[in-house]
Amino acid sequence: MKVAIAMSGGVDSSVAAALLKQAGHDVIGMTMRLVDSDRSEAAIADAREVAGRLGIPHHVIDLRDVFDRCVIAPFCEEYARGRTPNPCIVCNSEIKFGVLREKAAALGADHIATGHYARAEGWSLKKGTDDRKDQSYFLCRLTREQLSRTIFPVGRLTKQEVRRLAADLGLPVASRPESQEICFIPGDDHAAFVRDYLGQPSLPGPILDEAGQILGEHRGIASYTIGQRRGLGIAAAEPLYVTAIRPERNAVVVGTREKTFTESLIAGDLNWINGPPSVPVELKARVRYRHPEAAAMVTPLDNDTVYVKFSAPQMAVTPGQTIAFYDGETVLGGGTILRQGSEP
Repeated sequence: MKVAIAMSGGVDSSVAAALLKQAGHDVIGMTMRLVDSDRSEAAIADAREVAGRLGIPHHVIDLRDVFDRCVIAPFCEEYARGRTPNPCIVCNSEIKFGVLREKAAALGADHIATGHYARAEGWSLKKGTDDRKDQSYFLCRLTREQLSRTIFPVGRLTKQEVRRLAADLGLPVASRPESQEICFIPGDDHAAFVRDYLGQPSLPGPILDEAGQILGEHRGIASYTIGQRRGLGIAAAEPLYVTAIRPERNAVVVGTREKTFTESLIAGDLNWINGPPSVPVELKARVRYRHPEAAAMVTPLDNDTVYVKFSAPQMAVTPGQTIAFYDGETVLGGGTILRQGSEP
């Protein structure tokens, strides 16, 4: 089988490529050029070196224009509206398993593979075996058709096993540290990037308490997200957290930790991998990547909106973030958090 492997220059995709070759597949290495940066060029160079070590062809695919249009621009627009999007989820569904897969098919590849810690089984998406590295949350917007031609070679391995394999294979990226930053944001400074990209100044505004009293001044709403504690610059008798962002007033609302919890939300822009529920159903839901799953009753409101009522209040439910739905090991799909609360 001819398989195209998306090679980021990291250890996970490098080992994934090696495992595919060991399994006897005809492997093609593909690296996306998404932005102009030294870090991007270094990653391309690492991927090219690994491909050379493995003896597989390597292609650099220039996707800067479509990445800017589909990922960067919406990300900045959402942040400017006081929302907190997850660009990696959009990139996976639209770019990596969308545009890149089309490029792979043009090279004759039957399937595309990545270094994600997840499992594709037929039409279904399953969690990765390593609970600490499971990345199925980032893949919840993939479709049945995308999954049917996808392979996750490291999905049943732990990170330690992957690094050990990389070392045994003599791959030059065996000890490369993981990046925790968004790939297109230098220095992980979201607010500065949004300001520069949109060409708009960060407008200061009021920081309010729950009663609407002004406590201080913020640096621009793009610098804040729900649940944030650090960087508020407010002296108070007890720690304060961002509880809401009001773009129509250019205001940030803060309160005590208990005020960051909510027991329900409305989600839209839904993707159900194997079909939507037609009646209320009890599932597990995750409102951020590192957030633990929580039991919830999911009630369909229309074809593209659900009301989610948690069994216990959840902290920092954030508009713009992705909510992923699970049934045991199976990822059922996901959507975008539109707002907190609101009875159906």
